[in-house]
Amino acid sequence: MNIILLGNPGSGKGTQAKVLSQKFGLFHVSTGDIFREELSKKTPLGQEVAGYLSAGRLVPDKLVLEVLKSRLAKETRGLLFDGFPRTVEQAEGLDAWFDSRKAAIDAVIFINVSETEVAKRLGDRRTCEGCGKIYNIGTQPPQKPDVCDACGKKLLTRDDDKPGVILKRLQVYKDQTEPLLAYYRASGSFYEADGGQAPESVTAKIVAMLNGK
Repeated sequence: MNIILLGNPGSGKGTQAKVLSQKFGLFHVSTGDIFREELSKKTPLGQEVAGYLSAGRLVPDKLVLEVLKSRLAKETRGLLFDGFPRTVEQAEGLDAWFDSRKAAIDAVIFINVSETEVAKRLGDRRTCEGCGKIYNIGTQPPQKPDVCDACGKKLLTRDDDKPGVILKRLQVYKDQTEPLLAYYRASGSFYEADGGQAPESVTAKIVAMLNGK
């Protein structure tokens, strides 16, 4: 089974991806993780990605797809894409790659959360400066304010979780994603899950959708 999870920043894609990939035995595909792996290995593709990142530029769709194809070429498990593709061009490239492997995307699941709720979640998010553990001061607070339960280091608000930046992130995502949602709705394998519920409820709904295929 090959699945794509789409949703706003803060919609819970990462949380659901971890649970679903374990439940269905899928390889969790995160472009960020793959980029970091290529960068750390200093592969030619990784060095090309580094050039764009160091210049503060977006990595072109073609290069993103090349990195993914390189990493996934020998993967035999089903794939779960977390927040990828981000553009219609990436979606078309991914479809062509699946066609070349005589495979297909079985389900595209859009985790739908209102912009108001997403902005609140991101604004309440705190990240440990030591181990990187993530908290939410509203729903998953640390035992001691601003101190990580796991390693005792300070919790910080990421620059991209500050109010002005959150609004920009949501607008960019909306601009990119509305055409993408239309693209996948036309494919016949599009599903929508209400991401405003508790994570366990969202998981249960998604699992029921996938089992009903």
